[in-house]
Amino acid sequence: MTQNSLLRFRKLSLIFFAFILTAVSCSKMPPGGDDEKKTIFQRIASDGRFTILTAAVNKAGLTTALNSKKNNLTLFAPTDDAFRSAGLGDPKVLAEIDEQALKNILLYHVLGSEVKSRDIPQAANTAVTTLANSSIFVTKTANSRVFVNGISVIQRDLDCVNGVIHALGGVLLPASGNIVATAQSNPDLSFLVEAVLRASQGSTNVAAVLSSAGPFTVFAPTNKAFQDAGFPTIQSIQAADPNTLTKILTYHVIAARVFSSDLVNNSTPATVNGGTVKILLSSGAQVKGNSNTVPSNIIKTNILTTNGVVHVIDRVLLP
Repeated sequence: MTQNSLLRFRKLSLIFFAFILTAVSCSKMPPGGDDEKKTIFQRIASDGRFTILTAAVNKAGLTTALNSKKNNLTLFAPTDDAFRSAGLGDPKVLAEIDEQALKNILLYHVLGSEVKSRDIPQAANTAVTTLANSSIFVTKTANSRVFVNGISVIQRDLDCVNGVIHALGGVLLPASGNIVATAQSNPDLSFLVEAVLRASQGSTNVAAVLSSAGPFTVFAPTNKAFQDAGFPTIQSIQAADPNTLTKILTYHVIAARVFSSDLVNNSTPATVNGGTVKILLSSGAQVKGNSNTVPSNIIKTNILTTNGVVHVIDRVLLP
């Protein structure tokens, strides 16, 4: 082979080798472009954090809606840990939920348009209508943290071809009634319900107030909290002076919708009673009455009602 032929052969070999490298590299490149994004359903189905949500979507018959590229949606997606914390981690529990009820819960997590975190205004508890035709309350803080009904968004802006997903640290439950009706449905608040009914026999109809439009926030003492405060039985509440009960009960009410994400350490919000309570967050969420020697622990937060929100506490607040 002449020297010119050898040089030409080497040149062709290098070109061929470069072509092979390029082809191999291109075959290993991740897919890109809007056409290759996953749909919302594909995204949750392929993400190990959302296995319970995926199963719930399938059971509720919402797979097609979340998979359609014709839609443009926002999904606030509870993680598996969020479902477990809500007592919905066992597949048997999920299987027992009525399909329509499950669908309503899931649609309460979906907006009918794409809303990325940059589109959320910096404000507290902005009401936004969901596909369940009821409102969630979205907060964006000064440091850009986002909360929905007081529950933290733990990852924002998972982009999809048919919208966006925000991963959520809790399950959103739509309101089932006003504050009074919600308390009546909770067996651990039966003493509180009886106290409201007894107080309403006095000069102020407390039940009517707590059933009105509001919004209100109620720190709701458990049955044991009432017992520890000197009301050992329902009969002891029924025998109490209505106006005394009114003074105590209205001290547990704030005339605003205050989720746990709105609580500020060492703040002293005013109550409907006219006095103030003190919020303490350094040792967990707590609230203290002026005459209490120790604060009450807030043991369950953000129970949404049609006219406000309820937080369950383990001590009766004393004005």
